[in-house]
Amino acid sequence: MKKFVTLMLVLAMVLSFAAVSASAEDYSGYTIRIYSNSNSSERVSWLKDAAEKAGFSISLDDNSVISGDTAAVQAANENKDGDIIFGLNEVRWSQLVNGTYENLSIMDWTPSWADKVGDYKYDGKAYGLVIQNILMLYRNDELGTNGEALHFEKWADIVDSGYKWYRQGKVGGTTNMNINNAMLHAFTDPESPAGGISVDGWKTLWAYCANGNFTGDNYGLDPLIRGDVQVSTFYSSSLYGNIEAAEETVDNPLRGTLEPENWNLVDIDDGTYYIAEYIGVLDNPSRTEEQTEAVKAFAEWFGSAETQIAWSEEFDSYPCNTDAVDELFDEIPAIYAIPNFALNTVEGTDMTYAEYVGAHSSEWTNIMTNLGFYWADNADAPAEPDWDNLDWATLTQKAE
Repeated sequence: MKKFVTLMLVLAMVLSFAAVSASAEDYSGYTIRIYSNSNSSERVSWLKDAAEKAGFSISLDDNSVISGDTAAVQAANENKDGDIIFGLNEVRWSQLVNGTYENLSIMDWTPSWADKVGDYKYDGKAYGLVIQNILMLYRNDELGTNGEALHFEKWADIVDSGYKWYRQGKVGGTTNMNINNAMLHAFTDPESPAGGISVDGWKTLWAYCANGNFTGDNYGLDPLIRGDVQVSTFYSSSLYGNIEAAEETVDNPLRGTLEPENWNLVDIDDGTYYIAEYIGVLDNPSRTEEQTEAVKAFAEWFGSAETQIAWSEEFDSYPCNTDAVDELFDEIPAIYAIPNFALNTVEGTDMTYAEYVGAHSSEWTNIMTNLGFYWADNADAPAEPDWDNLDWATLTQKAE
């Protein structure tokens, strides 16, 4: 249950911390260039304002300019002017830390709160800010299951549920890919030429797409709130805030947040796919030592318990920083108490599932793109592939 933290208390904490930071040292003489996929216009405006109060000047594009983790990393790699990257997920961060990108190098850096984020860290490089996961939700009222509780062994069981479900309308996007990661989890096969996924896995994902409902929405919560579908998917951050915001705007909204009344989480034995969003300091040869200190000071400030409490309150997120969690919650919310299969070891490998995703994600994207997954209009649906006669060596490669 979330603790009662009034707006005035949070504001006082932020302003108090900002005042201490600003009085200790003013870093605003250097504009810190930030790249992120956690960059809705609301987040960007909030962060610029809070950073200014704390004595920092930052430059951060909102998602009308840069949308998604791929675009954020590509822009940083091409522009070569970055100081900070935050957001992304383990897959992308493992690539950054391991030097996958020609012009991106993560500096050695250890914040004072490094021991507060548990396993969500790349020691000496990047540290967790917030935790997110992918959720499968259902209505249990007359617009949903009429009181029937949904229990699946694995995410892919949705295709045999007998209910109407929402599916995304495109391959790309962080949330869409994480839904696919959850759907494919039960079908890992390190020996499979189909990107390390069994052909049955791809057949099942095709059925999820072919028999699902794309409603034109960016994400699956809105059609569930409207009652257009009975089962849907969404990400954990902002879930409760979006449900509350819709109560006054639709005829049959979802009711209740921490104690839901007409909806619930699908009980899935496997659990779900978690990611953490991290922050790291980019090496930038054009910076002076004083400017680098300003960049590190910003990263220290942003990941601190005080700032993460305020960020969580504003954007309904769940911090990695345990001091912030202790201040915000009496008990772990149900949406974060789901088992995390991203950290399970994939049978036949020494990789966690998150690492396995990282090793195969480009192949999966190529397969889905080449075969035509996730058409937006059912009238333009391609024919189902001839699964027994596919050239997987070609399909796993990017189309020319």
